[in-house]
Amino acid sequence: MRRSQALVLLGIIARNGIVAAGSLPRGVGPEFVKFYEIKDTFTCIGHPSVTIPASRVNDNSCDCPDGTDEPGTAACALLDRLSPVQPLPDSLSGTTNTTNALPGFWCANEGHIGAYVPFMYVNDGVCDYDLCCDGSEEYGNVGGVKCENKCVEIGKEWRRVEKERKDNLERANKRRRTMVKESKEFRRRVETKISSLAEEIRELEAKRDELKTKLDEVERQERFKVVKNEGPGKLGVLAGLAKTRVNELRDTLSKVMGERNRLMAKVQELETILTDFKEEYNPNFNDEGVKKAVRAWEDYAAKKAGDAQEQLNEADVQEVMKEDSEDSGINWKEFEEDEATDTDILYSFEAYLPGPLRDFLHSKINLLRIWLIENGILADADSERGESRLVKAAREAHDSVANEVNSKRRTLEEQQRDLEKDYGKDDIFRYLKGKCISTEAGEYEYELCWLDKTSQKSKKGGGKTNMGNFERFDFDEADEEERHDGKGLGRGKRVVLRYENGQGCWNGPNRKTDVWLACAETEELWRVSELEKCVYKMEVGTPAVCEEAVEPGHVKDEL
Repeated sequence: MRRSQALVLLGIIARNGIVAAGSLPRGVGPEFVKFYEIKDTFTCIGHPSVTIPASRVNDNSCDCPDGTDEPGTAACALLDRLSPVQPLPDSLSGTTNTTNALPGFWCANEGHIGAYVPFMYVNDGVCDYDLCCDGSEEYGNVGGVKCENKCVEIGKEWRRVEKERKDNLERANKRRRTMVKESKEFRRRVETKISSLAEEIRELEAKRDELKTKLDEVERQERFKVVKNEGPGKLGVLAGLAKTRVNELRDTLSKVMGERNRLMAKVQELETILTDFKEEYNPNFNDEGVKKAVRAWEDYAAKKAGDAQEQLNEADVQEVMKEDSEDSGINWKEFEEDEATDTDILYSFEAYLPGPLRDFLHSKINLLRIWLIENGILADADSERGESRLVKAAREAHDSVANEVNSKRRTLEEQQRDLEKDYGKDDIFRYLKGKCISTEAGEYEYELCWLDKTSQKSKKGGGKTNMGNFERFDFDEADEEERHDGKGLGRGKRVVLRYENGQGCWNGPNRKTDVWLACAETEELWRVSELEKCVYKMEVGTPAVCEEAVEPGHVKDEL
């Protein structure tokens, strides 16, 4: 079967009108009819200065420089800039160095679609049914070959396949419209969330600023109180830590003593067994293993008797393990009292005043204390002991809101970046983001996760190998034969997703994958190939790159 030719001109030509075949030379296409109307002479189409008798049309001799005098033969098949001297010997038009003005030999293909066949296919002894289903290009019966007219059955099958293709395309477009609708809804949600976050952040910032003002006021009020601050001093803190540590050690000692007693009981039990064995065994029984065991036990017993052991006083251990109290161990209460400083006494001097004067002087003393502290004359006693409960509560409330503001700001920035991100035409890849498809090929399973990464995994087990992380959208020209099942890239401009910077190859570059997309009713990973070391190509079908159906003969690229 010859290489299939694109039928781009077929529908256009068929609708331009066809005159009766009997009035035209063989092989003339519909758009060239006007040049071959019946008359005595023929004017070369591309060289109107050259005129030949009408009888020389289709005489198997290339007389016109552009080959238009041979629309129905292969005489001018090799006419191009690289062809040898043309036309054939004894031709009146001399030589030429140009291209053929005709696209080929026209096959009417009634019952199907008319098409041009390359001139070199005319009368070559091969039936080119993929282009000329009526067999008219083999009119000469070269080598006894006679091509039957199969346009009825071929046309019927073609129309069936074309209808199925159109139906599939319509379903794919319908799903694409649904995907576009969903993608717009996803985008609307992001926009709504951004607006909501911006409003929430404004409210929280106002609340944070209000809480900061309150915190500053509480700190100011607490700092200048002429009262003794609650809470332990440095010695009290140290006593608390020591008490906790002592309790931990006491618990550990209790566990160690329990384990010691358990092991001593086991040793005592084993020693009793061996003692009974030594006393009861028959020394006349000639068993070297038994005798060896008895000797080992005797050595162990003698050694144990000779060792001077320091006995652990159980009473001392029990005394250590008692809980601390006023009568036993450490009296921690003695260390829990706050130590008073000279500053504390100074801060509390109003307590020594008579009652009637105390309230009157309290505010005056506070103002004086504030002035003394702010000017560095008097130490701030409370700052040495830490924050009061009131200050801590105010600070926690402020910090909580401040942290929430920061968290929402990060979320807002993420949503804004997502809104600005390229999701393809109509934002349609928002619908696919995060979804994955896979296929098996050879000993591997390959996976494509939209706008995320590509990976492969051996069927024998093990983890996934990263074949690339999504970087950008791109476009490239595909040039492949159409597949009968429709699962191919075909010809034309295609969307290509670039996945780069995957896992490094052994002694090679980082893996990367080019994901070529073609129109299909559903998302499907068709094929995976390794173009060169660690450079992969995935061919994928998806409605995301479909366009509305067009009439046959019109070329419309996807996206």
